[in-house]
Amino acid sequence: MAAAVAVASAGEPPSPDELFPKGDGEKTAEELEKEDDDEELDETLLERLWGLTEMFLERVWSAAGATFDFSLFVARKMYRFSRAALGTGTTSFMILVLPVVFET
Repeated sequence: MAAAVAVASAGEPPSPDELFPKGDGEKTAEELEKEDDDEELDETLLERLWGLTEMFLERVWSAAGATFDFSLFVARKMYRFSRAALGTGTTSFMILVLPVVFET
């Protein structure tokens, strides 16, 4: 503070940095950004995702689980149906169409 008074007495106005020195609580955006970039994560991705589970209500989890189970059930049924339909269609084609193709 004595340096600011000495500069002011020489006839020049003191700069804002001299009047208000930066403390530890005041940092520029660039300094804060650099500190954020330098920090390492203390948790793994799995831990972070597990922490997000606390954000949702139990009924949301049960609804999501029921939706997943239903979609898995429908996918299995569609797979079984498509297998059966393909087998029936292939057999019918061989019995009904191929003899006509060979005859002509």
